[in-house]
Amino acid sequence: MDCLLHFTDESTLAGQIAAVWGVTALPIDRHRFPDGELRLRLPATLPPRVTLLRSLANPNEKLIELVLAAGTARELGASHLTLVAPYLAYMRQDIAFHPGEAVSQRLVGRLLAGLFDRVITVDPHLHRVATLGEAIACAQPVALSAAPLLGALVASRRPGAMLVGPDEESAQWVAQAAQAHGLAHRVCRKVRTGDRSVQVALPEGPYAGRAAVLLDDMCSTGHTAAQTAAALLAAGAASVDIAVTHALFATGAEATLREAGIGEIWSTDCIPHPSNAVAVAPLLAAALREVAESTET
Repeated sequence: MDCLLHFTDESTLAGQIAAVWGVTALPIDRHRFPDGELRLRLPATLPPRVTLLRSLANPNEKLIELVLAAGTARELGASHLTLVAPYLAYMRQDIAFHPGEAVSQRLVGRLLAGLFDRVITVDPHLHRVATLGEAIACAQPVALSAAPLLGALVASRRPGAMLVGPDEESAQWVAQAAQAHGLAHRVCRKVRTGDRSVQVALPEGPYAGRAAVLLDDMCSTGHTAAQTAAALLAAGAASVDIAVTHALFATGAEATLREAGIGEIWSTDCIPHPSNAVAVAPLLAAALREVAESTET
């Protein structure tokens, strides 16, 4: 019988996944010592197949948790370990842009591959690699997409809306969402000159009088989305909303979006946030059920 381990700050999502999947969700006890070190306590006995849920927003400490939890699970009898990371961090840095830079995607991918037999995530932020397997070598990676779910939300809230990708990297998600629900779509071209400095070129419309919804895998600072929204409103769009898989939202991001004229902000619950409007538990549970069936002995 499989079990789903989770940390207490993700109890809600763990309970939803476990209920749909039909397994038991078991919490990991976490204690912080005065010097900042962590002590984890897992259930004393574990089945051969164990799944660990940990979304990796604010990832640095969570990566240490994964090292401790995975190693302990192996010692307690787990022979097949699956990581479910609805948001997978450190995927953007896939090459060294300057001499001496750490290629975090390769290094973190190598770490996860050494800890887990399988890694399941949602809409990983890949640039110059085509598949998740190139980023996480050796493990059995599964990249799911919430784009069709976001497309369904847009179709219900803004019938006939134009889906707009704020940059070329968003094209894959915009195309999936549009195709699944028969929505028109466009993809912009972005030139980034810094972490908070971008220029967006809007493709040919028509936009006048239409509801436009920006769709992407994530929103961090909000500056690219804000630039796109401003361009759409200048082109005559009746409204601009945004739908994203990962609600990273750095400090000030939501204010940036609102100041640009964006109305509704929708996200999945891969990362807990007040904007969460789409549940990913059914998507993840279905993938976990397939993994369980494929690893049964």
